[in-house]
Amino acid sequence: MKAVVCGAGIAGLASAQRLAALGWDVVVLEKAAAPRTQGYMLDFFGPGYDAAEAMGVLPRLAELGYHVEEVTYRDGAGRRRAGMRFAQFAKIVRGRLLSITRSDLERGLRESLPDTVDLRFDTSIISVANDADGVAVTTSDNAVLEADVLVGADGIHSAVRRIVFGEEDTYLRYLGFHTAAFVFDDDAIHAQVDGQFCLTDSVDRQLGFYGLREGKVAVFAVHRTPDPTLPDDPREAIRREYASLGWISPTALAACPAPTEVYYDQVAQIELPSWSRGRVVLVGDACGAVSLLAGQGASLGIAGGYVLAEHLAGAGTVDAALVEYERAMRPVVTAKQRVARDSVRWFLPRSALQLRMRRAILRLARLPLLDRYVAGSIAGKSTAVVTRLADKGGRRVIVSG
Repeated sequence: MKAVVCGAGIAGLASAQRLAALGWDVVVLEKAAAPRTQGYMLDFFGPGYDAAEAMGVLPRLAELGYHVEEVTYRDGAGRRRAGMRFAQFAKIVRGRLLSITRSDLERGLRESLPDTVDLRFDTSIISVANDADGVAVTTSDNAVLEADVLVGADGIHSAVRRIVFGEEDTYLRYLGFHTAAFVFDDDAIHAQVDGQFCLTDSVDRQLGFYGLREGKVAVFAVHRTPDPTLPDDPREAIRREYASLGWISPTALAACPAPTEVYYDQVAQIELPSWSRGRVVLVGDACGAVSLLAGQGASLGIAGGYVLAEHLAGAGTVDAALVEYERAMRPVVTAKQRVARDSVRWFLPRSALQLRMRRAILRLARLPLLDRYVAGSIAGKSTAVVTRLADKGGRRVIVSG
């Protein structure tokens, strides 16, 4: 059996790794010329953590991860106004938690690919011939690839979804925020933020800072805007939107790199009536983006790729596998999307009053018993998609919970 996977991001690499491990021939197409370095730090836990462990990649991800002592909120003068020890989050998920950058998570998955996987950068999909027996994919270099299934794992702005399912506006739900991320070098700022995730204690817009290896500093940005339109120049937009913030923000904004080195996008969700059409199936953000408001987007991407591969390898037919994959994953994704929509009003304070309320809630987190409740409300609950794998009649069976 052969699969073409479109997208060498988190969901695509997880799908490719697991399919290849289960005996499939896999080609991965990625439109970028090389692995991307942009993206922000992730709290990696939940179903994707379980899947990464089952795939054997978790030890490498732990090596690539970071040790974070606490999350702190800093005012314009750099004074600590509120915070929470990271160990409180870890307790909620029984220590099954990693702090890792998106690029390092992709790196760990990419390194775990079997040699049989054909990974092609600088290659995109131009057209798809989709029928009951398989697909024929035409690529940007005029190759035609025939396969039993095409996996669209190319993110929230999926080209596969657009070609096969229709235009993006039909399925995208904008949540009222723009987000960005970039990296710069500054030894002095690195010394201030290393071992912490430092967030500005601010209204309607927020910058976050954390230290990376080799003295680099990563910046996370999010702000409210009713307009979903992305700017032509993301660097200029970032400098304009966050100019009012203090502490180390002006230095970080001045060091913002060229637009091509900046990650910038809407905060949005994708909602589709069906995740497959013929022999084309979507995974990760392409079919069920939950947004950064919900968290666990990367975790669900890995879990989705893992569950899809297990069903494709274990089901009697490809068609049955695609149905069962969606049946297993959709309830988990839908629940996370609902959490995000419910938390929109609290994700980023709209007023000084809401800012003070957040500080008070985080102070309560230091009290016995309440610490687990507050940390759990912020981190969310881990939903295990794969609780165990059992062998029945020589076939791997997914047991969902």
